[in-house]
Amino acid sequence: MLSWALTFLVIALIAGVLGFGGVAGTASWIAQVLFVLFLVLFVVSLIFGRTRAPIA
Repeated sequence: MLSWALTFLVIALIAGVLGFGGVAGTASWIAQVLFVLFLVLFVVSLIFGRTRAPIA
């Protein structure tokens, strides 16, 4: 998921440099949403990954 966020970030940067404002805005919004989703899932996996009971 982080790779998708970075891909859309690169697309937004390239579109911004080339002057495509609408495409750059949309791509940067998608990159931000994916990055926040990645962070939320990462924190959830850290919390629930540590509470797992050991297998006996």
